[in-house]
Amino acid sequence: MGAKSIKKRSNTIRSIPKSQSPMPSPSKFTLKKFPLFVLFFMALSIIALLGISPIMLASLGFANQSPNIYTIQVVNEFPHDPTAFTQGLLYAGNDTLFESTGLYGESSVRQIDLRSGKVEVIQNMDASYFGEGLTLLGERLFQVTWLTKTGFIYDRNNLREIKKFTHEMSDGWGLATDGKVLFGSDGTSALYQLDPQTLKTSKINIVKYGDQDVRYLNELEFVNGEIWANVWGTDCIAKISGKDGSVIGWILLENLRKGLIAAGYRGVDVLNGIAWDSNDNRLFVTGKLWPKLYEIKLQPVNKHMDSRKIKQLCIP
Repeated sequence: MGAKSIKKRSNTIRSIPKSQSPMPSPSKFTLKKFPLFVLFFMALSIIALLGISPIMLASLGFANQSPNIYTIQVVNEFPHDPTAFTQGLLYAGNDTLFESTGLYGESSVRQIDLRSGKVEVIQNMDASYFGEGLTLLGERLFQVTWLTKTGFIYDRNNLREIKKFTHEMSDGWGLATDGKVLFGSDGTSALYQLDPQTLKTSKINIVKYGDQDVRYLNELEFVNGEIWANVWGTDCIAKISGKDGSVIGWILLENLRKGLIAAGYRGVDVLNGIAWDSNDNRLFVTGKLWPKLYEIKLQPVNKHMDSRKIKQLCIP
């Protein structure tokens, strides 16, 4: 394994380049004459007329900038190959997962039994490729590779390689689909939409939390109209609007990796891998070199979390 492969996906080693006069205060007469609820209604009406967005309000200090924040509850634990450097993960029905793994000379696409963690079918990749994101559309699995614009399409039934393709992203990191288009990430804050027939880029949104770009978007999953992304180097999943790329929520999962380390698993790398069972509303996550795969449920964080704290945890 070359130095680049170690740097690429190791959380601990990789380095990443890449004046106006004040308004007079209202008089006591004005405050007495107009009840507070009337003043509040008037303010909301003015905001609506001016078309001021929630993000603009947040920057002015009039609104809570933090989106919905979640922690997680573990519902089930399943075995997972501890040698799998997980780069892409998806649920395909009937307790079947597909997984893309990375590292030069060790990259593969796999069909896995959820319950046992057994690798049922495997397609090993040429040693010159570093496997990355994976998604399933119809009967075809789409995969991208790191540091190249090259991707592969496989038959989902036997993992036979159907064809090689070239995409327009600057790199290959994550893939997901809503059943119509492919969503892709390249390690920047760009979220791409790709035509699954031509693999040409049809749209790009820049993912932002408030006014800050969220970079290092890694493994992707489409969940109930949103794109969820592992943020590389963190224990966070960003919930992203497919309409404009804004982050509309965060999922905090640091307890999973901490729990594995506390249990004596010293070789675990970063959180990476999201799979959604849309039929039974089950959510699965794992990580690079993790011995377990978890079924989880989201738990809303009721107390306020300052946006600065979220940035520290989730935006490297």
